[in-house]
Amino acid sequence: MAASPMFPLGSVLFPSVPIPLRVFEPRYLRMVGRLLDEDEPGFEFGVVLIERGSEAGGGDQRASVGTMARLASVAAGADDLLIVGVGTRRFTVERWVDEDPYPRAELSMLPELEWSEALAPLRTEAEALVRRAIARVAGPHSDAGIELSDDPVEAVWQLAAIAPLGEYDRYTLLRSTTMGGLLRQLIDLVLDAEELWSAEGGV
Repeated sequence: MAASPMFPLGSVLFPSVPIPLRVFEPRYLRMVGRLLDEDEPGFEFGVVLIERGSEAGGGDQRASVGTMARLASVAAGADDLLIVGVGTRRFTVERWVDEDPYPRAELSMLPELEWSEALAPLRTEAEALVRRAIARVAGPHSDAGIELSDDPVEAVWQLAAIAPLGEYDRYTLLRSTTMGGLLRQLIDLVLDAEELWSAEGGV
């Protein structure tokens, strides 16, 4: 099993969602350089959530489920790179391997979540709740009106990405095994967050 280059982060990446990254550590600069040297287009690296500890210097505890990111753009700064990755497939980490010169792991890809039109009412409910929560947190001039993909699976992942939730809640969503389960969990987590905000007398 070939090892994939990995980028542990303090945030969760969902399929079909972009993630901008500032790359400045020498090992990750080398990783991006090697990706750009690949013969085939569509260079990918894995993104996993750091559950505990700091990624810098190692010693962190990493989540076992993550998302592949396709390198969509690279811009050079004075002493760093500004890259954008776009989430593609989810995976499970089977084994971390030698991290010289950068983190790498052997991965197993997870099956894509399947859409059914029977889930349309659940998606409508989830979208309404997420947009309401965004407006409540960020005000009327927020991303509450952001347009979603015409593809229903992509749109649900985008909803999960824009929902005002913490990273551990987002990781719970990433681990969903069915589209219905993802939507129900998203609804429950947003409702729980709204209850917490009300109890705290905040937004």
